[in-house]
Amino acid sequence: MTFDTAINIFNQMVESNTPELDAVFHALGDATRRQMLRDLAQTARTVGELAAPFAISLAAASKHVKALENAGLIRREVRGRTHICRLNPGPLASANQWLRYYEAFWTVRLDVLDGLLQAERPPLASSVTPLTSGDTP
Repeated sequence: MTFDTAINIFNQMVESNTPELDAVFHALGDATRRQMLRDLAQTARTVGELAAPFAISLAAASKHVKALENAGLIRREVRGRTHICRLNPGPLASANQWLRYYEAFWTVRLDVLDGLLQAERPPLASSVTPLTSGDTP
């Protein structure tokens, strides 16, 4: 199997679960939800605890939690009137795989750009002979 074939197979695999990936990137597209995920990476929290750092209502926080839940990024456990949220990092791995495919794409192009810039760089100043005390500038 060639490298190009492996990339195409991998890319098709990643692109085949597009609705799930779309939901993950939609959820990650909001700064409030990204911060909520960061907080959940530390420990489980209630919806109220997730809402506390922001100037938002509990209803707004619930909508953010629902978007994270729909993307599969969190799991919510209901204990009476308390909703406890926990991070579910699995879908982040799919998003990371998708991004890593394009990381390779940009790495190659940036390496080419670096080579072009190095080729255009003027020679080092060490090739210029230094002036001696008897020389005039």
